[in-house]
Amino acid sequence: METFFKDVAHSLRLFRRSPGFTIAAVAALTLGIGTNTAIFTVVNAVLLKPVPFPDPDRLVMVMVTTPQSSGSFASPARFAHWRAQTSVIQDVSAFRSGLVNLTDGDVPEQLHAAQVSADYFRLFGAPIVQGRGFSADEDRPNGGKVVVVSHALWVRRFGGDPHAIGRSISLGGDPFVVIGIIGPTFNVAEFGPQPEVWTPFQLDPDTSDQETFFAVAARLRPGVTLAQAKSRLQLSATEFRTKFPTALGPTSGFSVVPFQEAFVKDVRASLLVLVGAVGFVLLIACANVANLLLARATARKREIAIRSAIGASRGRLLQQLLAESVMLSLAGGTLGLALGTAAIRALLAVNTADLPRLGENGSAVALDWRVASFAVLVSLATGIVFGLVPALHGSRADLTSTLKESGGPSGTAFGHNNARSILVVVEVALALILLVGSALLIRTAIALRSVDPGFDTHDVLTMRMSLTGPRFLNTTAVAQMIHNAIERLNARQDVEVASATCCVPLQGGFGLPFLIAGRPLDDGPYHGQGGWFTVSPGYFEVFKIRVKRGRTFTARDDRAAPPVVIINESMATRFWKDGGDPMNERLVIGKGVMHAFDTEPARQIVGIVADSRDNALNRDPGPMMFIPQAQEADAVNALNVRISPIAWVVRTRGEPHRSSAAIQEEIRQMTGLPVSDVRTMDEIVVLSTSREQFNMLLMIVFGGSALLLAAIGIYGLMAYSVAQRTHEIGIRVALGADAPAVRRMVILHGMRLAIVGVVIGIVGAYGLTRFIASFLFGVKPLDPVAFAVIPLLLGGVAFLAVWVPAQRASRVDPVIALRGQ
Repeated sequence: METFFKDVAHSLRLFRRSPGFTIAAVAALTLGIGTNTAIFTVVNAVLLKPVPFPDPDRLVMVMVTTPQSSGSFASPARFAHWRAQTSVIQDVSAFRSGLVNLTDGDVPEQLHAAQVSADYFRLFGAPIVQGRGFSADEDRPNGGKVVVVSHALWVRRFGGDPHAIGRSISLGGDPFVVIGIIGPTFNVAEFGPQPEVWTPFQLDPDTSDQETFFAVAARLRPGVTLAQAKSRLQLSATEFRTKFPTALGPTSGFSVVPFQEAFVKDVRASLLVLVGAVGFVLLIACANVANLLLARATARKREIAIRSAIGASRGRLLQQLLAESVMLSLAGGTLGLALGTAAIRALLAVNTADLPRLGENGSAVALDWRVASFAVLVSLATGIVFGLVPALHGSRADLTSTLKESGGPSGTAFGHNNARSILVVVEVALALILLVGSALLIRTAIALRSVDPGFDTHDVLTMRMSLTGPRFLNTTAVAQMIHNAIERLNARQDVEVASATCCVPLQGGFGLPFLIAGRPLDDGPYHGQGGWFTVSPGYFEVFKIRVKRGRTFTARDDRAAPPVVIINESMATRFWKDGGDPMNERLVIGKGVMHAFDTEPARQIVGIVADSRDNALNRDPGPMMFIPQAQEADAVNALNVRISPIAWVVRTRGEPHRSSAAIQEEIRQMTGLPVSDVRTMDEIVVLSTSREQFNMLLMIVFGGSALLLAAIGIYGLMAYSVAQRTHEIGIRVALGADAPAVRRMVILHGMRLAIVGVVIGIVGAYGLTRFIASFLFGVKPLDPVAFAVIPLLLGGVAFLAVWVPAQRASRVDPVIALRGQ
């Protein structure tokens, strides 16, 4: 231990004597370790941190699987079936989040709510500090109107009254009896909005309904492995298919996946790509510092040789040199930890990239023991990695040959710095790979910004409204409320046109199968499947979606009028590609999928509209069907208002936010209900591409860091070489070499290294870009522009880095150079 402290003290003295070297080394390590810490902080929050529920390793999501994908597409019938698989899973719980109106005050208040089954509170370990959860009878149809409230709502609504159990609150116009209060420590915000009220699902255990609108989680029974549960669930899919022949496709099945994995599976690949990219930055930083240490070891050859001559063993010298590198890396790690944590928090406050488990504005990202341990381990590993080669090189000093050398720099040729040259080549190659990846993601972001979504996003305001309560179960009542509000909005001077819809483009929607009336079936019970939107008159005008044939909806398309539907061009092209006129056809939508559509009539196609990218800007439009909201069956309307709030969409005259408050108040006065999630359509577009923008921004930072470090590495090598070769250059000049020849000699040596690095980098980028192919849009992984421009850019930067020491070499005075020897 005494030796260790001596090594530390000696290292600190050396660092104080060489502030330039110390600052350069620590700065490179801070950048490398800081960027790695920043990304690991996100990876820790999303992928590594256990979910905050009991027995997280046994918590699973029950999924429906297909050859292409899987998802928690739970229906009441599937839930009843999964609940019966008691041999492998227990505490099977249905849950879904939504909005509900608290209506017992002067002004209704919109609350985040959750519908859950009786086992939910036990499954997720919700601490019920007063009262109880739902009983099995309360979770059956007509089981009564009961509610469990959050601690925050209990304090706000009841003033923390300990006798609140048994009192009532009005939700959506109905009185609900408070039977329990959840403690303040229960937090599910990592996985969605934090509910303030929980109501029982009350699903019929004997139902055959196949509507998919919620998720199901469960816990593996003690002693049951994940593989055993998967096998049993897959086997049970055959039983379910036998009972409900049309409810599950022949290639579909049931399975379970760990709860955490179900939420992060869509982002795992992109985060691992970022981990790989930031690892390259760290390697480049290590190469840079190793170069600095190699130069320092060369300059200290005499010192080390003398220490060896007076008795220091090679192991002791190696220990001392490694201690210096580890001290540097720990300093860089400490600063990198602070920089990385602060930088990622600042970035996530602006853009969370729609990543799960980060909380609002990245609030769930924190410095914990995993992040701190990572920074320490990376620092120690980095110190050993970049310090080992210079330490081995420096500890080999031979006393006789070293003392025979003059006190000045060595006079060997430029090419003899082999180790340092290899490190520079590696830096350039890694930098090129990162820069090519950055270029591809930049081009993806540009392509997304320039893509035509098929609708006009400018000057459109959107907002959501919950329609829970008995008054909205009837289609006519909802249609009349919408009609009155739209008439009032359209009369405003700052409103061009207004409408209402179930679904806002780029924010998800519904999908349903359909039959083309009178057409024979080829394979399966339906002719196809497409997106399904309910809209009120004015929807297509709000978004300026072009009408290709026919007409849009009007106020006359109500329950008394013939049923109608509008389709998009993709649907018309796909399902009438062999001729025939879609305008002469009728569609039967969703019949047989769920009871709500049992009375669905055949709808005449009255219009064909242009395609729009309703699901995502980077996805091609698929078949879409639009029906008038006023023509929904009452059962369909009741289902819709139960599972999703409606959306108001308003095209304004001028900037939407200027009219937002007045429009919200107008809607509140006409409906008596509050609105939420007020956004412009331009903001929704930005949110829909936030992950691509996040990836692009980080790759730009990583690529820029790599470019800077590579340039510093080339400059450092050539500057050191010129300093070491001053005597040689002086002789060359004395023998007649002119300044251009000297400059050319230095530039050629430096550019040879850069070109070798560029060639290796191109080969590496060619092989590695396939890992980011799934994140690209509008550009190919082997994009010729990126593979042409980036090598030229890196070559130009390398030339500038070489030019400065080359100029210095061309100005060497032979008299001064030779006198110094």
